Amino acid sequence: MRRIFTVFIVLMLTALAGCASAPTPQKPGEGKKSDNGGAKELTVAGNGGVIERTVRDVIAPKYEKETGIKINYVAGLSGEILSKVELQKNAPQIDIAIYVPVDVQRASDKGLTETVDESNVPNMKNINPDFIAVDKVAAPVFGLVIAPAYNTESFEKNGIKQIESWNDLIRPEYKGKTAFSDINNDWGFNTLNALAIANGGSTDNMEPGLEKAKELAGYSSTFYKNSTQMMPAIQQGAADVTVMGSYAIGELALSGVPIKMTVPKEGVPLQAFSASLVKNTPREKEAIDFINYLISEESQELISDKGFYPVVDGMKIPEKYGESIGLKETDKTFKPDFAKFAEIRGEWTDRWSKEVTPQLGKLLK
Repeated sequence: MRRIFTVFIVLMLTALAGCASAPTPQKPGEGKKSDNGGAKELTVAGNGGVIERTVRDVIAPKYEKETGIKINYVAGLSGEILSKVELQKNAPQIDIAIYVPVDVQRASDKGLTETVDESNVPNMKNINPDFIAVDKVAAPVFGLVIAPAYNTESFEKNGIKQIESWNDLIRPEYKGKTAFSDINNDWGFNTLNALAIANGGSTDNMEPGLEKAKELAGYSSTFYKNSTQMMPAIQQGAADVTVMGSYAIGELALSGVPIKMTVPKEGVPLQAFSASLVKNTPREKEAIDFINYLISEESQELISDKGFYPVVDGMKIPEKYGESIGLKETDKTFKPDFAKFAEIRGEWTDRWSKEVTPQLGKLLK
């Protein structure tokens, strides 16, 4: 009897020990933990293409080696990422969301972000404020301008005059060889805004820009949906004139395409893809540390090597991009009103679809 009782006690102690060592179930969106209690993994969502490659292949491996924290990158369009963050707001799966400026504003308006400023991200004190989309909401990481660009060989061969104004995007000499973005893309909306400015309007009065955009459509065979369609059109010679983010122009030039950015007299919009801290992420401290790392001089040097303007005051883009996308001291830039962009974008997108898109190709006949 005593032996049976002893075996029973041993079995009970074994079961209790097993319960004590069982892993605690993780809450939805909770990352793995390292031995010191910090997150072992972070999930960053942002654009694909060169931004994805820069974070995933250049920044993330270096950061993991230095900290032991793995960076998982989820690629998607800015608006898609915003929708995901909103759907997951009660149990975030994404820790850091990288948005275009207007979506930084929208994310803030929806209450999907935490504060990002010098109080928790020390390197913010070194940032050029012209790159900041919305104060205290996100850290600018990938600096750029959205500007016209042209095939230098084609312009020279055909004797086409240099682009000096946003209105110079509208010429019969281009013969439909254009690669302009649809209004749903950030490049397209900035083009509309710039055309408004060039024709006496403003962000508060886009009507002059919309009228000019109808002519733009008339001399264009199509509007492109995104960079993955536009860049091949330039590479393959289907288009000689475009409006793109400077980083895309720099990438094309570096690949051997005879393309050069131009800064019209009305100026070009200066902005940045910006990293926001997702509200209620259980990995807040680690996410803040990574955002701070992204805007360090060390990271900005790596990022600028991929064709982005460094957001840190005093840093310059590498010489290899100087000819294609370098900004001179005399070049005019401006910071768009992104709060206004967020407010009016739906209205003007709808009008573009109804009034501008139907004009495609009509002046080519």
